[in-house]
Amino acid sequence: MGSRVSVEQHRADVESLLAELTPEPGTGRTDGHGRTAERLHVGEALGRVLAADVLAPEPLPRFRNSQMDGFAVRAADVTAASPDRPVALPVAGEVAARPGRPAPLTPGSAVRIMTGAPVPDGADAVVPVEDTDVGTFNRPAPGRGADETGAPSSVAPGRRPTTPAGDRGNPPPADTVRIRVPRTAGDFLREPGSDVGAGDLVLPAGTVLAPHHLAAAAACGIGGLPVRRRVRVAIVSTGSELVPPGAPAGPGQIWDANAVALAAAVREAGAEVAGTERVGDDDEAARVTLHRAAASADLLITSGGVSQGAHEVVKDVLADLVFRAVGMQPGGPQGFGRLGGTPVLTFPGNPVSTQVSFVVFLRDVLRRAGGLPPVGERRAVLGRDGLPDGALVSPAGRRQFLRGRLRDAGIRDVAAYPVVEVVGGPGSHLVASMAAADVLIDVPADVTELCAGDAVTVLPL
Repeated sequence: MGSRVSVEQHRADVESLLAELTPEPGTGRTDGHGRTAERLHVGEALGRVLAADVLAPEPLPRFRNSQMDGFAVRAADVTAASPDRPVALPVAGEVAARPGRPAPLTPGSAVRIMTGAPVPDGADAVVPVEDTDVGTFNRPAPGRGADETGAPSSVAPGRRPTTPAGDRGNPPPADTVRIRVPRTAGDFLREPGSDVGAGDLVLPAGTVLAPHHLAAAAACGIGGLPVRRRVRVAIVSTGSELVPPGAPAGPGQIWDANAVALAAAVREAGAEVAGTERVGDDDEAARVTLHRAAASADLLITSGGVSQGAHEVVKDVLADLVFRAVGMQPGGPQGFGRLGGTPVLTFPGNPVSTQVSFVVFLRDVLRRAGGLPPVGERRAVLGRDGLPDGALVSPAGRRQFLRGRLRDAGIRDVAAYPVVEVVGGPGSHLVASMAAADVLIDVPADVTELCAGDAVTVLPL
């Protein structure tokens, strides 16, 4: 593999190789399929990133409608209304929230109207039903009378109950309504375009679509959304010792954690898994598998078969790639290049090395390609727990990525850092300690010792 290269150099080479996965606005550059976006039904776009601004095709609301259950009136007809001297108006009909256009309102009358129903021409205000002698439009269940508390009605069968003025019982529709509160023009009306006007921006490009974004689009009548096309990633884990999780493992066999971890990491980074495969240390079988996987995806990731052993199948089959030692621990053996035009990244096979390699070299590339912000670094203070000798010792010339756990993830003061504790040892096989961690502690290559209280950089997992 020759001399070691720095993490920065290898990361720059990987980003250069994968630059085609991130089309840049205004450059005319597209992905390998000539597309930068795809259109999805609004109900299927959760979590996707908008590729273009979304404008309202019509005003919202589309028509003037009622904000309340009540009575549509002319405000001039109820200006003198008060609790002591209510204004009585004949009820000319009812408008429900259903298709159709209501008849114009006759001056000096009222119309029962439900929330969301179109307001008749001639009406310029709505009086909430609570501000009238009707009280409510609710009806009791068929065959059952009840007062407000749910107790049975005391009215004898066959007799019509009387409803005192202002009572909130369930009277039949009245021919006259008494209005106790004056209203002014515009009260409790929703005017067309009061939420968004036709042609107005509803959702800007780059929005990561959440449920409330989809609701806004749907309410505007938008059935499809342009979203950034996800990078399709094929994953191949190598090693004759590997068996699928859940399958019996015989002598010398281990369960394959890498395919599961990489597939999950790819999805979390906003990309799409084109497929996962597993192949043993057989050159011909590996050649067929790797070529098939590369042809199905925008990017191929492999795990295992890239170190200095006698059965390094990825190095043997993909000899045209660049294989090198990177000055980091874990994750030193790395490779990159192309197979049939498809970019390929090769990660080492130890489970922790594989996961660290993804976080350090690929995670933010995939997030940028999908229009998502990078995860980014943060600062923390090294805690005493996990440092039995009071200090963290690191080999010179190797950038360490140690597993860590934040003890206080909430920063109460912007000038204060959370405390991070070292979890487990540095071994690349210690996958259980990886599960107990929530960050990687980044120890620079030129730092050989850190003590409790020292500030460190951490990468969230």
